Amino acid sequence: MYLAGTRAADHAAARATPARSVLGRVPGTVIALGVVSLVTDISAEMVTAILPLYLVFGLGLNPLQFGLLDGLYAGATAVLRLVGGHVADRWQRLKAVAGIGYGVSAVAKLGFLAAGSSVPAIGVVLAVDRAGKGVRTAPRDALISLSSAPETLGRSFGVHRAMDTVGAFLGPLAATAVLWAALGNYNAVFVTSFSLATCAVLLLVVLVPNRTRLTTEPVKNKPSFRTMLGLLREASFRRCCVWAAALGLFTVTDSFLYLALQRRWDIDGRLFPLLPLGTAGTFLLLAIPLGRLGDRIGRWKIFIAGHLALVVAVLLVCGPIGNWWLALALHGAFYAATDGVLPAAAGPMLPPELRASGLAVLQTGQALARMVSAVTVGLLWTVWDVRPALLLFTAALLTVTVAAAVVRPLEAAR
Repeated sequence: MYLAGTRAADHAAARATPARSVLGRVPGTVIALGVVSLVTDISAEMVTAILPLYLVFGLGLNPLQFGLLDGLYAGATAVLRLVGGHVADRWQRLKAVAGIGYGVSAVAKLGFLAAGSSVPAIGVVLAVDRAGKGVRTAPRDALISLSSAPETLGRSFGVHRAMDTVGAFLGPLAATAVLWAALGNYNAVFVTSFSLATCAVLLLVVLVPNRTRLTTEPVKNKPSFRTMLGLLREASFRRCCVWAAALGLFTVTDSFLYLALQRRWDIDGRLFPLLPLGTAGTFLLLAIPLGRLGDRIGRWKIFIAGHLALVVAVLLVCGPIGNWWLALALHGAFYAATDGVLPAAAGPMLPPELRASGLAVLQTGQALARMVSAVTVGLLWTVWDVRPALLLFTAALLTVTVAAAVVRPLEAAR
């Protein structure tokens, strides 16, 4: 219903985009958003890197309790993704809504200081932090999508995610350095994280243009929530959302993978915050090449291949052979093949005036599914132990991945 008009509008957007950056045909807006995400991810990953260790080993949470918090961390974004996407499209304020989300996450970092060792308080702070991410993600991805030509969307998202991953790579290093300098004081990490998150908000204000819309004409009929959900009537987009949620339902979250990996190879707890570097390093190397490959051979194929990489990574963690660095490398390949590739595949299916709303619907289903996944893994780990829990999830993920490869959405012409 929307595709023909959407393709024409996307080409118009590409022609209207300002001067390109030195990274080929990647728009300057994408580079600016990449810088913002880079600094934000340093801040976020400083906290993320130490959190599993702090909660499980420091506060003594069992896997089910940690799964509930990890699920909250993954799912707190869900409803607010819809709100953020809807408000951004309705009022044509993509940058402003994204900025609010970045600001909420920045303030949440100070909440860890007040929470102390209270698990319920930490849960509230995590919810607020993820709420900020939920508000900003769809408008930010819409900015990327609307600033890029349809045939180079994979490259644009790949460049953005690669810059984002530089921050994810530096975050654990920064956390380790701050902990060392502060003699193990976690509050020092939270204060440093807040300072960097505040800098990211300022960079958004200064670097990202206010207007990246397709036209200066006002939108006559402002989108409603009914309009947003009506996007699911488009068969290809609906199928894309369903498969993304189904795959998310059996995706082992990062924290559980790192905890299982630490247990499997008995890695020193002091080195635990550095484990995400293996994931981030591979993500950084592969994000742009896989994005470009998706532009050429089909983004859904790359998305499916990424989930197969995750299946192999979990099997290495649970099996008798393999090593930890290969598991982390495959985990990074999973993210490189899915994180930016999915919105690049879905973007051309959506009309420009509903781009943020549509991506919010897609991401909300995925976030809710991963919340259920985290809680379920925590429960199974508590009841059965780690190996049978992860093997059951991996078998289910492989089954759904094969089904998604066969009954796939039809991608919009690139």
